[in-house]
Amino acid sequence: MALTQIQAQIVQLLQKSESVLIMPSAPPDGDSIGSALALFLVLKKMGKEATVVCNEPVPEVLHFLPTINVIGDNLSASNDFVVTLDCNNAKIDTIKTNLEENKVNIIITPKSGVLSENEVSFHYGPSKYDLIVVVDAGDLSQLGKLYEDNAGLFSQLPVINIDHHVSNNHFGKINLIDIMASSTTELLVPILEELSHQADKELINENVATLLLAGIITDTGSFQNANTSPKAFASAAHLLGYGARQQEIIQHVYKTKNLTMLKLWGRVLSKIQYDKLYRIVWSTISANDFQETNSTSEETGDIIDELMTNAPGADVVLLIKERSPGLVSCSVRTTKSSVDANVIAEMFDGGGHVQAAGFKIQSDNLGETEQNIMQKVREYQSKRLKIDPGQNPEILDANELQQLGVFKHPAWVNHVAKKSDERLVEDVLPEIQKVTGGDEPSIQKEYHQLNDKIDLAQKNKKNKKKKLFAGLEQVAKKEEVFQTPKVVPENIVENISKEQQEVDIEPGVTYKFEE
Repeated sequence: MALTQIQAQIVQLLQKSESVLIMPSAPPDGDSIGSALALFLVLKKMGKEATVVCNEPVPEVLHFLPTINVIGDNLSASNDFVVTLDCNNAKIDTIKTNLEENKVNIIITPKSGVLSENEVSFHYGPSKYDLIVVVDAGDLSQLGKLYEDNAGLFSQLPVINIDHHVSNNHFGKINLIDIMASSTTELLVPILEELSHQADKELINENVATLLLAGIITDTGSFQNANTSPKAFASAAHLLGYGARQQEIIQHVYKTKNLTMLKLWGRVLSKIQYDKLYRIVWSTISANDFQETNSTSEETGDIIDELMTNAPGADVVLLIKERSPGLVSCSVRTTKSSVDANVIAEMFDGGGHVQAAGFKIQSDNLGETEQNIMQKVREYQSKRLKIDPGQNPEILDANELQQLGVFKHPAWVNHVAKKSDERLVEDVLPEIQKVTGGDEPSIQKEYHQLNDKIDLAQKNKKNKKKKLFAGLEQVAKKEEVFQTPKVVPENIVENISKEQQEVDIEPGVTYKFEE
C-alpha cells in the first residue's frame, strides 16, 4: 500500500537521522509506551542511536513489555549556554569569572579597543540529538517538565508528531494525525514496514509486533471501545502474523489484578454517584484512598471502564482523582458519540477523543474541584438536554443505586473472577461486602455461579476471536491492504573475544564468549 506524503516524509527523516529522541505522552499508557519502544527497537536495528524518555513512571501493569527498562526520566540534551563575543573591534587580554550571590560575572579585559553590548550574543551548544519524535501526545504540555526544562531544544530540532487525538494542536514540523485511527501504534505500522522494506531486512520481529499490538489492545479496551474500527482488527490480525503475543498482553493487562487495586476499586464504587436529571455518573479518589488501600494512581486505569459498566442511563462518566499534592486529574467517558468527551475536557484545557478524554487542574482541594467540575459538566448537559436551569439535580449514591438495581456488585466480582484465583477472591470478600452490603456466603455462592458462566463465555469468545482474526487476515490479503509478513527467526550470533573491554548489546543478537 502506497504511503501518503506525510508518511514518506517521516520515513525519510528517520532514515537521515543518526540520533533520535523519542518522547511518549504522560501519564504513559499502553499506546504511548508501545509506540515509543517499537520505534526504538526498529531504529536500533537500523544502526541508529535512539533514546526514550518519559516524564512519569511507567505503570507496573506495563512492565512486561519488551525492553521496558530502556525508558529514562532524564533528558540529557546539551545544557551548554554559550556566550559569544565579537572581537573585530577589540583585542582580548584576559577573561575571568567571579560569583556574586546567585550571579556569575564574566569579566573581559581588552588589550586594545573597546567592547560594547552589541558585540555579545547568546545561544545553546549543539544537541546530542538530531530529531525528536513525540508519540501519542495532543500537546507538548503532556511531556511535562521534560519539555518545560528543554523548550529551546524543540525549536532547534525537527519534531515529528504522531498522534490520533482529535485535540492535537499540530505542534510538530511534521504532523501525522489521524483521529480515525484506533491508536498511535496503528499509525506506526506502515511506517515501520516501509523502513523495513527500504532497509531490505526484517525490522519487525515478535517484540516489535507485541509492542504495536499492545497499543491497539489497550486503547480499544480489548476491541470493546467505540474507537474500535475494521482497520484496528485488520492491523491486529496483521501483527499476529509477525508473531505478536496477544495472550501475553491480555494476561498482564486484563487478567492480573492485585489486592491493592481491588481494594481501591471497592472504594471508588462505594462512592459512586448518579445525577439522574443531568445523566452523569461520577466518583472520586482522594489521596487518603490511595494511602489507606496502599495503592497508587497507576492502578486507576480500568476503574473508569468499571464505572461505565455500572452507568445505565448515563451520558457522561467521570473519575476525579488526586494524582499528587496540588494536582487533580479527571478521566471523561461518554456512552454515545453525540456527547463529546473532548469538548468537555477542553473546558478545562484538556483534550482527547470524542468518547474518551481527560484533563488536569492545579488544586489542593479535591472537594471544591469536584464541585467546579460538576457545575461545568451540568452546564454542558443542560444545553444538550434543554434542562430548565431552575431544576435541582437528582443525585443517587451507591446504596440507592444498589436498591434500584442499577448498581450491583457482580460486574466487579467478574473482574476478580477473571483471575481464576479463588483464594484471592476470598481475600477480598470483606472488601466486596463493604460495597455491596451482601453477606459472605451469598457472595461466595454467586462467585462460583458467575465463574462457571465466565469460563464458558471466555471459551466462546476465544473461538469467535480466532475466527474473526482469521477472516480479517483473509480480507486484508484479498484487498492487498498489507503485504503478508514473513516471520523469519533471527539467529544472529556474535563472538566476543577476551581482548574486548566493552560490548554494546543489541536486541535480537546472541553473544558468544570465545574461550
